[in-house]
Amino acid sequence: MGSVKYLVDTCTFLWAVRESPKLSNNAKNIIADKSTQKFVSAVCAYEIMYKHKIGKLHGFEDVAENYFDMLQAFGATELPLTAQHAHLAGKMDWEHRDPFDRMYAAQVSVENMTLLTDDPAFKELPWVSRYW
Repeated sequence: MGSVKYLVDTCTFLWAVRESPKLSNNAKNIIADKSTQKFVSAVCAYEIMYKHKIGKLHGFEDVAENYFDMLQAFGATELPLTAQHAHLAGKMDWEHRDPFDRMYAAQVSVENMTLLTDDPAFKELPWVSRYW
């Protein structure tokens, strides 16, 4: 696992804080390993709060309300969203329209990270390193 930097996507973060059986063994090992560089994007905070506000995050209301405490307990470094990330997300040649996924793809590309996700949409992007 060593020098690989992992960006944890929103679903993975939600499943991890709930110790969900949806997490793969690989993801559990990455998350549990204190020596692994784990990052959680500002995109995660926005996606959780946005989906909570519009009623699409049933069962995770406490995560939305206590996001910062849960992020701290999770033990990852926050990754801000930069103009470079946003610019790439907007211009990338990918038919996928989910703005959160586009921002994650841009962040891992710019920051040379591996995305910790089970989302199959990222398989369409050969330049995005994905691990599950």
